[in-house]
Amino acid sequence: MIQDDKDFAYSKISSSAMLVDLSISVWTARKLDKNVSAEVDASKNTKTKAGNYHKNLLAGSEKLAEIGKLSSIIRNWSYSQTSPWSDAGSRLLPSTLFFDYKAKLAEYENMFSDAVTEFLGEYDVLVTKAAFQLGDLFNREEYPAVDKVRSKFGMYYTFSPVPEAGDFRVDIGEAGIKELQERYASAYKVRIEASMKDVWDKTYTALKHLSTKLDETKGKQKLFDSMMDNTEELCNLLKHLNVTNDMQLEELRKEMQYNLSGISTNDLRKDEDLRISTKSAVDEMLKKFSI
Repeated sequence: MIQDDKDFAYSKISSSAMLVDLSISVWTARKLDKNVSAEVDASKNTKTKAGNYHKNLLAGSEKLAEIGKLSSIIRNWSYSQTSPWSDAGSRLLPSTLFFDYKAKLAEYENMFSDAVTEFLGEYDVLVTKAAFQLGDLFNREEYPAVDKVRSKFGMYYTFSPVPEAGDFRVDIGEAGIKELQERYASAYKVRIEASMKDVWDKTYTALKHLSTKLDETKGKQKLFDSMMDNTEELCNLLKHLNVTNDMQLEELRKEMQYNLSGISTNDLRKDEDLRISTKSAVDEMLKKFSI
């Protein structure tokens, strides 16, 4: 992004952010049908197993699809509030967002629980409907008992501190401990840089999208009501996501606030001059990125 040699305040991360692990599991209701797979291979004269046929056990069920959509909404929201930390899925959450994040997460948790309870309450009826939907593909033995299905849904999350340094308590000698700590410190630096790069990427994507939508030369672009609201929300989030106190990011946030605050999508629809001047301001901000 802007510069690769920014002086990150690594030592302050442990006090300005924490790690959150969010896991959401949803029953897919998909089942491999070996018989149909074999029939397809035979009908196409394949010489080997060419593919698999997976059937949707609850084809046509909107209740299960709604739970899947809700889980995606929750994940996307969590991603917007955090930045990546580890390959295992841990995300970096600014401490200043903790209480708001926790409150919203609890709200989503209740929504998820209610949706699952409603689905399970109709499960037996949905299985009966599936018998008509699937025809000869229906096999009652493939449908788990409701208690078994309940165990396939879950929403779990944990908060943990960001390790400030490698705490290796193993008997490998001083030299070995030093090497592990150095490797950890190097990996720690990479993770912070990756986390901040994600914040810059989010900002670039939002501004680039806004610039495209405001570009009259590409034909009359449809402006959605949420466009400016989303940009303002990101601008407010940058106060929290900037856990390294990156001065360049803070300057960009201030420019976004100065140039975009108070402008509604409806204003941009009605006022062509405002649309042009806003796009010009956005394009100037985009010049700060080296993509």
